[in-house]
Amino acid sequence: MSNAPRLTALDALHRSLGATMTDFAGWDMPLRYGSERDEHNAVRTRAGLFDLSHMGEITVTGPEAMKALNYALVGNIATIGPGRARYTMICQEDGGIVDDLIVYRLGETEYMVVANAGNAQIVLDAITERAAGFDAEVRDDRDAYALIAIQGPESPGILKSVTDADLDGLKYYAGLPGTVAGVPALIARTGYTGEDGFELFVAPEHAERLWRALTEAGQDAGLVPCGLSCRDTLRLEAGMPLYGHELTTALTPFDAGLGRVVKFEKDGDFVGREALEAAAEKAAANPPRKLVGLVAEGRRVPRAGFSVVADGEVVGEVTSGAPSPTLGKPIAIAYVDAAHAAPGTAGVGIDIRGTHEAYEVVALPFYKRQK
Repeated sequence: MSNAPRLTALDALHRSLGATMTDFAGWDMPLRYGSERDEHNAVRTRAGLFDLSHMGEITVTGPEAMKALNYALVGNIATIGPGRARYTMICQEDGGIVDDLIVYRLGETEYMVVANAGNAQIVLDAITERAAGFDAEVRDDRDAYALIAIQGPESPGILKSVTDADLDGLKYYAGLPGTVAGVPALIARTGYTGEDGFELFVAPEHAERLWRALTEAGQDAGLVPCGLSCRDTLRLEAGMPLYGHELTTALTPFDAGLGRVVKFEKDGDFVGREALEAAAEKAAANPPRKLVGLVAEGRRVPRAGFSVVADGEVVGEVTSGAPSPTLGKPIAIAYVDAAHAAPGTAGVGIDIRGTHEAYEVVALPFYKRQK
């Protein structure tokens, strides 16, 4: 088996744009094209274009597709209306998070599950195994799609200029089939940046044509190509969790402060129900560490794994950290003991290579766009 990274349909285009490429979850992906700060600020103020073709699409169809997914995942798939999408998770029997997902209901008995690149095979295997007792078919559609995202305040205007789809009628977390720049696409109003924007699922052979058309349409609006580096700082500012950082198999959704995605009221059993009921009770009675935001008073940037300290004691651990272009200061997301998790808690710092740097505890997200 080859260990060479997989290439997206836009690989040659990224290289022609001078992208710095990096291996991400087994894919060769653009990290940045120029300055990651400029790319970040473009998404906050204008628009950015992302290649997300590394994400894992899994299609579940058949008379019992909904029941199979209701059993396999922690969310209530029965209440997703046609053309709508839902953020949910897949957990182990012990309640540990396998991955966070978006589920799109494409038709009466057709659903598309989008998994993170690094977990796509694990999620595919788990759903396939869990759906075995149902009248449903699970299909690996990772090679059937390229995924292009356009994010930022100018993105609706740019996209409108190349599609006749009803974007105004498209709600957040919804998807509709349409034609963009002459290319058939599933147009979804989702994103991972804290901004308004769209994700476009298209056949790989159409990806380059679509990318070029959007680039041209966005030229006057200040659209720029964006890499994974600014995607990370954007999602960090928006307080959005990243698998492998804020979410792991060692944590339940309740540990991550995302217990709301677990729907105990849905019909029938689901994988992890018993363990998650226990985790919910425990979290209610005696909250474990809480996920909080930390904003630096100084300039030093914390990284995942650094200790959060108070009064000389370790009270938590950083899961993600980076300079925030929007706030102009370093920021971090961390799991912190409940006693030190309230916004404004005094005396909290991060141990950065032996020095305790002062940080302010804040509620997530760090950044919320003006509606």
